[in-house]
Amino acid sequence: MNIPVQHTDKPMVFACSGAADVGAISDQAARRLAKEKDAPMCCVAAIAAGIPEIEEKAKQSNQIIVIDGCKKDCAQHILARAGFGSFTHIQLEDMGMKKGEAPVTEERIDAVVRLARKALA
Repeated sequence: MNIPVQHTDKPMVFACSGAADVGAISDQAARRLAKEKDAPMCCVAAIAAGIPEIEEKAKQSNQIIVIDGCKKDCAQHILARAGFGSFTHIQLEDMGMKKGEAPVTEERIDAVVRLARKALA
């Protein structure tokens, strides 16, 4: 079931915030996008929990960026299971960052932020 979307002019970003290094990079990149006003960050756990007001915010977004750290793609699966069929997915392993082998650095966070900004443009 796809959720009908009434678009606003605001994008939204959801990120894996898992325990691994790549989860931390995903989370920090999303937080930077929110802090620098590129896209508000929203809680992917709230979507998984079915919190209505968060689902409604996401439905109204004109674009959703999902950032996953590892190949398990938890954030992507959460949004897909909630009925969101259209979003941009950024996968850190596809960027060469392997789980357990990618210490959190500004350079790695910057690379994810650049890719997300390119998708938002």
